[in-house]
Order: sequence, then structure tokens, then C-alpha cells
Amino acid sequence: MVYKQMAYVYDKFMADAPYDEWVHFTLSVLGNRHINRIADLGCGTGEISTRLAEQGFETIGLDYSEDMLTYAANKANEKKLSITWLHQDLTEMEGLENIDLAVSYCDVMNYITEKAQIKEVFRRTYTSLNPDGIFIFDVHSLYQVEQNYKNQTFADVLEDMSYIWFCSEGEETGEMFHDLTFFVLDKDKYVRFDEYHHERTYPISFYKETLKEVGFTNIKVYADFSLERDQLHEQSERIFFVAEKT
Repeated sequence: MVYKQMAYVYDKFMADAPYDEWVHFTLSVLGNRHINRIADLGCGTGEISTRLAEQGFETIGLDYSEDMLTYAANKANEKKLSITWLHQDLTEMEGLENIDLAVSYCDVMNYITEKAQIKEVFRRTYTSLNPDGIFIFDVHSLYQVEQNYKNQTFADVLEDMSYIWFCSEGEETGEMFHDLTFFVLDKDKYVRFDEYHHERTYPISFYKETLKEVGFTNIKVYADFSLERDQLHEQSERIFFVAEKT
């Protein structure tokens, strides 16, 4: 999925996204484990990558959108952070080695809609990790997609831009299509552009079994940024997976 023009307005509309919670969750999972080299898969504009680099980790950000990576690199330069940025499709990821931790947050895996492609991403991630490496990612729960997103309309209006977002259901359970229209102020007029995105989520059992098939072990499942196991229930909205390469 390429964000195209959306890269230019993404950060403003995502200003309230829980980036600090993703980083806190990551650090909580790691505990006292020694980690040096982290790959942020589907890094977008680098909000999580830069936060991880600020924690002292050697960080690599990968994304399929060159526009997103350009924004990410500019942020890192402004903060004088040394981060490696790679322009790659996660389903064709290569050349990534000696990784202690791979993370993929903010629904990145939901944009990989085919089961075979998800398995390929898991396989390539497994290959990139060091022995005892960890893979953490999140997805929308089926409850979140079916009850809170499908056939809903969302909108936001800022001083210099606005959007209207129609979310329609697909033919399959957990599948949704996003039809977004943006209006961005350019000098004395508003410029319109449109984006069309496709996402799908699967049952927890599918992700667990696919992780096992490519070699991951000690797979744990959490929900909504909490390591408390009782937070995982039928109405959980965001599901987190933690898997190890042994």
C-alpha cells in the first residue's frame, strides 16, 4: 500500500495517535532483555522509529512509500538521530540481517490482506532476526473491524485541511475498504485529492498458526497495549502478538 499524497497530511491527522504507548509496550515486553538493533517494519513517517532511536537503539525503518520515508528522514535529521531508512515492500523484504527486534505497529499487517503474503512477511522477518530475536506486531481485532469501522463515516476538520472517510465492508469477514477525500489549503485555495485503501484482519488463531509455521515459538497474545492477559477478550480492539525466534 502506497500512501501517495496522504504522506503530506498524515502527521497532522495522526497527531493524537498513541505512539508513546506503542513504544512503552515495546519496552515493557523487552524488560531487561539486551536489545541493540531494531527494525520498524512499515515505519511510515518515522514516529515510532525516532522514539526508539531516542531510547538508544540502533534503528532501521522500512516502508514502501518513498514520500513517507522522506518525511521520516527529515524528522530524524532535525533531531540529529542516526537511523537507516530502507525503501522496501515487506513481502519482498531482503538484505535485513542481525536484527534483535522487529516491530510492526499501527495496522501495518492489516494492509497485507492475503494469507500467503502475510506468511511471506513472517518468513522474511524470521530470517532477518538473530537467534532469540523477537517479533512484535499488532492488528485490528475482528470486533473492531466488524463493529466500529465497517459502513461508518468519519471526518475531521483542521485549520488548513480536512478529510471525509467512508469505510465500507468487503466480501470477507474482517475485510474493509477506505475511501478518503482530503482538502488541503494551498495558498488561497483548497486542493482535493483522494485515497483508496484496502485492509483485512483475521482471527487470532490464523496469526498464531502462521507464526508457528515459519518457525516462531513462545507466541503470546495481548490486547489494547496491556501485558495483562485478562485484557484480551471478545471486545478487545487492538491485538498484539509477541513471538520469538529460538
